[in-house]
Amino acid sequence: MSKTLHIVGIVSGIVIATAFLCAAVWCGETMLPKDAPCKAVHYIIADSEERMYVTPAELNKTLQDVGLFPLGQAANTIQVQQIEWTIKNHPMVRTAECYLTPRNEMMIRLTQRVPLLKVQNPGDAYFIDTDRKVMEARSVVKDSVLLVVGAVGVQSARTQFAQFAQWLQKDAYWRQRVDHIYLQTPQMAYVYLKGGNNPRIAIGTMNDYENKLRKAKQFLDQGAELTQGKQYKELDVRFKGQIIGR
Repeated sequence: MSKTLHIVGIVSGIVIATAFLCAAVWCGETMLPKDAPCKAVHYIIADSEERMYVTPAELNKTLQDVGLFPLGQAANTIQVQQIEWTIKNHPMVRTAECYLTPRNEMMIRLTQRVPLLKVQNPGDAYFIDTDRKVMEARSVVKDSVLLVVGAVGVQSARTQFAQFAQWLQKDAYWRQRVDHIYLQTPQMAYVYLKGGNNPRIAIGTMNDYENKLRKAKQFLDQGAELTQGKQYKELDVRFKGQIIGR
């Protein structure tokens, strides 16, 4: 029994000593002198292969403009949380995480905002992103998204049109055919299709748009039989149980 306790005591001592040694090494790496400068700033943009709406150079300038760029600053003067907050508030950034490594290098990991639809009003243009927030319209944004033009309010863009855009991305048939939506009034929306010979589709309000477009799809798929070769400029699918061709 005493031999067992002796062995246990030796093992426990080794474990404790190892822990203290590791802690000493860890502290030796992270407890830098007060005047030790930040050696580098690294950006990791998670979705950079899909889109590049913000660059390290632009983010560096953003931090420089507010006196937060950490390169060369003493470790104990770097405002990590303030840097993270500033990066998060960049108009093209969705999430950000900032921290200093044991080698005193600043790591900034971020994701970019993803546009869902574009709104084009007279004299104004903006995107709604996948979080349904207003996103600044910039020339670098090249994503192919639904365009909504006309009398579009921000609230309706963030709700009913964002919902429609999400549905459209999942619908293989309409995703390939819809060009844009024109909102003439809050009660009257038109879906314009790609291609010059296709009729526009009058859907009225955005309520029940799935069923309205289901009727339009049936008509377009069987158009030659239903119209006997007549070309319509508009299909009105606002009313239940009928389609009006004009």
